[in-house]
Amino acid sequence: MSDNAKIPTFTPVRVEDPSGEGRWNFTIGEGSLALIAGPCALETPELGLEIAETVRDLCRPLGINYIFKASFDKANRTSLKGFRGPGLEEGLVHLARIGRKAGVPVLTDIHESWQADSAARSVDILQIPAFLCRQTDLLLAAARTGRPLNVKKAQFLAPWDMKHVLEKCHEGGAPSVMLCERGTTMGYGQLVVDMRSLPAMRSFGCPVVFDGTHSVQMPGAAGNASGGDRRFILPLARAALAAGVDALFLETHPCPEKALSDGPNLVPLRKMKFLLEQLAELHSLVRNRLGMPSLEWAEEES
Repeated sequence: MSDNAKIPTFTPVRVEDPSGEGRWNFTIGEGSLALIAGPCALETPELGLEIAETVRDLCRPLGINYIFKASFDKANRTSLKGFRGPGLEEGLVHLARIGRKAGVPVLTDIHESWQADSAARSVDILQIPAFLCRQTDLLLAAARTGRPLNVKKAQFLAPWDMKHVLEKCHEGGAPSVMLCERGTTMGYGQLVVDMRSLPAMRSFGCPVVFDGTHSVQMPGAAGNASGGDRRFILPLARAALAAGVDALFLETHPCPEKALSDGPNLVPLRKMKFLLEQLAELHSLVRNRLGMPSLEWAEEES
């Protein structure tokens, strides 16, 4: 690691209900597991609400703090024929309504600076896509909204390079930031997860998210669309929890084979209970019995 200087203090991410009704108020990075989950792109508001309510009800008895995720626009499709979503104005209306009806916070991604303010008025957390995490103007626009940010590590970046991305967000005024691992490019059409990236990015002083969905993606492998292999989501998510993460990112759909975006690497909605029960139990073991891994464990005692 060529540049592993640490940000002095750890800053958890606070997710608060802006209405003051207390539908949710929780912190990411202080022990409880959080889950960011939903469809890749928002296909219909009815489907989005179905997924939000189903996953919410699975998370509650497991003590998992849930954040609904969906994209109003997937701007980085492999082909022009790829489904992109309902667009900014209609999509944000639907996302805000899903959050109100399901009683959960909502996360969505933005691709251009001018989208930041509009998105921040409708959702609770803004996400920066991996391909765009070095775009300074986009990071600063998102930071200025005051919303918590989830910034995905680019497939082409080393984890320690995310320190500079984090600093941009903080200097731009972001109150709290999460960094998200989603795999690193290995050859053509393949990604690999380097588990070192999880404690490395957490050592910068922020919560870390593991994206199980896009870590098993195979970019361009389906010709005019991305492929993937959802079988590996569970073992990778289990490994990430053992390595020490604060939240998981899992996209899901009732029928992945019919999903309009990223179908091969979506978790079938009917399998989420099986998946979450295992992951919640592992998280409890790691946090309560083993403790959060730290890169400082090997330092010589003075």
